[in-house]
Amino acid sequence: MAMTSVSASTSDERIDLAVPSKRWHWKKPLGHTTVLQSFAFDDSRQRLYVLQMMQGGIRLSGEPKAYTGTERRQRGDMCLNQLDLKGARLGRMYLLGHGHGVGMGVERDAAGATWIWTETDARVADSMAFGRGITRFRFVDRQVRRGSAGPTRHPVEGSTANQPSVDMSRKRIAVRHRIGGKVRYRVFSLAHAVAGDFSKPLHDFAQAAAHPEPDIDFQGFALYGDYLYQLAGEPYGPANPPSGHGNTYVSCIDIRTGEPVQRTRTEAGYSLDHREPEGLAVRRTGKPRLCMGFASGEPGARRYSIYYKQHA
Repeated sequence: MAMTSVSASTSDERIDLAVPSKRWHWKKPLGHTTVLQSFAFDDSRQRLYVLQMMQGGIRLSGEPKAYTGTERRQRGDMCLNQLDLKGARLGRMYLLGHGHGVGMGVERDAAGATWIWTETDARVADSMAFGRGITRFRFVDRQVRRGSAGPTRHPVEGSTANQPSVDMSRKRIAVRHRIGGKVRYRVFSLAHAVAGDFSKPLHDFAQAAAHPEPDIDFQGFALYGDYLYQLAGEPYGPANPPSGHGNTYVSCIDIRTGEPVQRTRTEAGYSLDHREPEGLAVRRTGKPRLCMGFASGEPGARRYSIYYKQHA
C-alpha cells in the first residue's frame, strides 16, 4: 500500500490511516441492485444501515409509473437497507425526494430509540438530486417516506448538497454542505441539532485534503472525536486500471483547526471488479474501526464490500 503523509500528529483517539486494511464484508447484496452510497452503524443494537439509490423499473404505491434509474437519481429517490452485522438483510424503506446519500448518521437517544439522519429536500444539480437540508426519522420496514414529510432542518441557510454524519461518542453531528460554490463542514451539538438550533456551530471549516487531485471524486466522510475522515476515489476504468490498484484515498482533518493531519492511498479490495469506493463510517464496538465501503459487480448486479482500519 502506497502512502502519502500530510503531516505528523498523535492522538489517543485518532485512527492511524497507515495501518493495514482488513476485509469484513465481501461482495454482499443489498435490497436494490445499485451501488451503496453511504452507511452507518447502530452499535448498541448491532445493526448496519446502508443507503443506495433506487433501481429503475420499480413502481411504488401511489406513483403514476415505474421510474427509470436515471429518473430516480434526478428525483433523489433512495433505498435505506437495515442489515445485521453479518450482512443479512432485515428490512428496507424508501426515501423519496431526499437526495443522493453521500452521508448519513445513526443516533441512539436517551430513551434507547434509534434515529436515522439523512439529507432531504432534494433538488437537481448536474443530473443528480442533492438535499438542501437534513432530516431525522425512525426506521420503519417497507415504509415510503417522502422528502416533504419533514421535519426538514436547514443547518446553513442557502446551502446545497447537505450531508450528515453522527458521532455518538461525543454526541455531535457534522454537516457537509456547499455554499457560494465551496464545500465546507460545520459541526454541531447533537442535542442542538435535534432541537433544530444551528445558531452555534462548534466548528466551521473548509473541506481540505479530500482529494490528492481535484478531479478525483469525493465518496464519503465520517466524524469521530476531534477528527473527520474522508474518502475519495473512482471506479476502475481506462484512466484508473485495475493493474494500478486504484486511486482510492482516505484522509483525516482535525476539526479543531480545519487542517489535514494524514492522507493515505489504500489498496483495500483491489481485486474487486469495478471497485468504486462508496461510504465511510466508524464502528465503535471494541476498538474503533474506520470502515470503507466498496461497490463491485456489473451494472444491474452490484454488490458491496467493507474493509476497515482498526484503532491501535
